Amino acid sequence: MSRTLDPFVIMAYRQFRRFLRTKARVVTSILNPIIWIAFFGLGWANAFNFPMAKAIFGGVDYLTFLTPGVTAMAVFTASFIGGVTVIWDKQFGFLKEVLVAPASRTGIILGRIFGDAVIAVLQGLAIMALSFAIAHNLNPYGILPALAYAFILALGFTSAGVALALKMTSMEGFQMVISLLMMPLIFLSGAFYPIKFMPGWMKWVAYINPLTYAVDGMRHYLSGVSTFNPLTDLAVLCIITAAFMALASRLFKKATID
Repeated sequence: MSRTLDPFVIMAYRQFRRFLRTKARVVTSILNPIIWIAFFGLGWANAFNFPMAKAIFGGVDYLTFLTPGVTAMAVFTASFIGGVTVIWDKQFGFLKEVLVAPASRTGIILGRIFGDAVIAVLQGLAIMALSFAIAHNLNPYGILPALAYAFILALGFTSAGVALALKMTSMEGFQMVISLLMMPLIFLSGAFYPIKFMPGWMKWVAYINPLTYAVDGMRHYLSGVSTFNPLTDLAVLCIITAAFMALASRLFKKATID
């Protein structure tokens, strides 16, 4: 047990310290979602400021509807792009040292995933806290359940980002693939508008999008609006997260020194 725990704790701590040292990453990861809420959210909130608008968004104003989506987006983005640090470690030789270390590879990769997931959730918490100053109808008692969904989301997409990075050697290539995947996943998650208003084919894509269930679960607890049952959201998220974590662990075990 200690052989698994030690590398887990060390790698989780390393990821946390690494994040704090990159000031630009800290600032931009928080500013970007705030910009979405401030410019996109406030602008559309005024556009939807008429009596029938609340019926479109499940009985709440647009800012209340949007905030869980933007929070989930912030967690998702921070988690998915976290895999880029794997490529940095490849290029600077740290990954080679890790691979030859007499430590559990499972503990190493799970510690790395856990550390990045905690960082992503903390960013989401910061966005959520700031959102309460703008969206006044959010439920404060829903913060803890929403953070639980955010953490599962972060574990899943950190694992997906790590798995993708383990199969790539180019930082530019990784960023291009991530950019290609992130926008469709975000816009087809119901983060910005209800799924029920999507065209038929978009709805089917939304139903197989893991981010959809994180957004829906967080929105249920923060605003009382949801498309699915929150237990369904939780079950789907847990299954997908377990699959991504197993994939990342398997690929890391098979990783070799080039």
